[in-house]
Amino acid sequence: MRKVVLITGASSGIGLALCKRLLVEDDELHLCLACRNMSKAEAVRAALLASHPTAEVTVVQVDVSNLQSVFQASKELKQRFQRFDCIYLNAGIMPNPHLNIKALFSGLFSRNVIHVFSTAEGLLTQDDKITADGLQEVFETNVFGHFILIRELEPLLCHSDNPSQLIWTSSRNARKSNFSLEDFQHSKGKEPYSSSKYATDLLSVALNRNFNQQGLYSNVVCPGTALTNLTYGVLPPFIWTLLMPAILLMRFFANAFTLTPYNGTEALVWLFHQKPESLNPLIKYLSATTGFGRNYITTQKMDLDEDTAEKFYQKLLELEKHVRVTVQKT
Repeated sequence: MRKVVLITGASSGIGLALCKRLLVEDDELHLCLACRNMSKAEAVRAALLASHPTAEVTVVQVDVSNLQSVFQASKELKQRFQRFDCIYLNAGIMPNPHLNIKALFSGLFSRNVIHVFSTAEGLLTQDDKITADGLQEVFETNVFGHFILIRELEPLLCHSDNPSQLIWTSSRNARKSNFSLEDFQHSKGKEPYSSSKYATDLLSVALNRNFNQQGLYSNVVCPGTALTNLTYGVLPPFIWTLLMPAILLMRFFANAFTLTPYNGTEALVWLFHQKPESLNPLIKYLSATTGFGRNYITTQKMDLDEDTAEKFYQKLLELEKHVRVTVQKT
């Protein structure tokens, strides 16, 4: 029986590279590309089938920053599939990033220069906005839209006799200091991306606590610093090109500079081959690349506690009740 894998944000960057690598690993897969732009998704589907004709590749339209779209996509998926073996919750945004020049130069001449540039800690702020659903855009796109997708697809995921796996694209930039339970949408802060990735880590831990006995397991990964549309939003491509010699040198001291989407998917592909019940739910799995360009997996214990994770999960359930009532009225 074909394994069925759903990938959000599959038409570019890490998501597209992941599709290609998974089909190289197993060209009998059924990949479902969950994308906002259907013309891009169809083009990716055609290219994947041209190189892997024995695979099955389908598409579904979903915009995780729009709850109506998430509910509609979920309804369609439940009509088309009986189960999902794995869902990659990969779609995400970092809107209007601003580089803190003062922090950049301060970091250059500090003893923590490698850490600062590996995690971008304190270097980036973003301008967030409110979506049509009345939620903070980064929170809804990176966290809540995916949460609702999982909630809707629970019947296709929870099978104790044959476990399913959730794999979240998180970040080394997920900082506890940027997250607050009182403001979990980060409406009052300037680092919504970091906050959303820490929220992702908390949610993954809580999902394991609540769903492991039903056969659903969750893990988080970081693809490292890979040059994608997201990183090109921070600096234009020509600046990255100018910085490349220094970055390649820095890679001998810091493993986070994976640089290409292919390299960035290393941990995501590795997790696909593991028994989800054997993995540590409190560990983040990191894609890493040596100075000589060899890819490998490393791990990091997440800076969180399970009680906070459960409190955050309960807050999401409360918000879910509210938005369901709102969506039903529209």
